[in-house]
Amino acid sequence: MSEFTHIDPAGNARMVDVSGKEITHRTAVAEGTITMSPECFALVAEGRAKKGDVLGVAQVAGIMATKRTSEIIPLCHLLNLTKSGVEFTLLPEQNAILARCTVSCDGKTGVEMEALTGVSAALLTVYDMCKAVDKRMVLSDIHLIEKHGGKSGDFRFEDKA
Repeated sequence: MSEFTHIDPAGNARMVDVSGKEITHRTAVAEGTITMSPECFALVAEGRAKKGDVLGVAQVAGIMATKRTSEIIPLCHLLNLTKSGVEFTLLPEQNAILARCTVSCDGKTGVEMEALTGVSAALLTVYDMCKAVDKRMVLSDIHLIEKHGGKSGDFRFEDKA
């Protein structure tokens, strides 16, 4: 089992030193879901929400969040992202929306936290814009789907541990 890299031998938090690492192309994809009432889902799907284009605003929020991850997650490195995108898939049979965030950079550390932060912010924005209609919305299954690049190599969620 690997040791935690953000804790020093004395148990103190630390930012990992990546100065000796190679610059490689890195990509991460994360996704999550928000489930809502049928009435709320219809408003979002049909673009009739009172606050406007819910998914358009949530898309921008997710992208913005990826660029600010190091300000939100204390031990994350500031990264110069080369790509950040958020896509939504409507799941009418579940009254749910799947959000997927893809982030890339050429750097010394990965972009997993940026992808996870982006998908989380996108879903939180959907919640914020729809809470007047449905306060029982549930965010769920936020997780890393895949990552490529870096010393630890590739990861796919479907692969066995």
